[in-house]
Amino acid sequence: MPPYNVTKGRLNAPADAAFVDRLTVNLGVALPQSYLDFLKHHNGGEGFIGEEYFIFWQAQELSDFNRDYQVETYAPGIFLFGADGAGEGYGFDIEDAAMPIVRVPFIGMERQYAEPVAQSLTELFARSAS
Repeated sequence: MPPYNVTKGRLNAPADAAFVDRLTVNLGVALPQSYLDFLKHHNGGEGFIGEEYFIFWQAQELSDFNRDYQVETYAPGIFLFGADGAGEGYGFDIEDAAMPIVRVPFIGMERQYAEPVAQSLTELFARSAS
């Protein structure tokens, strides 16, 4: 298990493992295994990773937030799993086989504005170790 560390915040207790195991089927999105493993250790939470602030949504919130933000309509091919608390969402580019993490604005959300942030959740959390 990679270290999941944030500063000036905290990560939640684990999500229900059975719920996480069904998540990909229930959402209709094949999420990266590293993210599913993260949920089994921490069902969301928030804090800084390096210089960036992250709010990781809980497993049971993923469907609602993606629907409420109308991600499929405005940024198809992106599946959000969190936000920065200041107008941008974080998600996986599910059209890329590697599923890198991208940042996209909530206002004026369009796929073309998605910026790469990290190649994986492991790479993202490695920032807090450096």
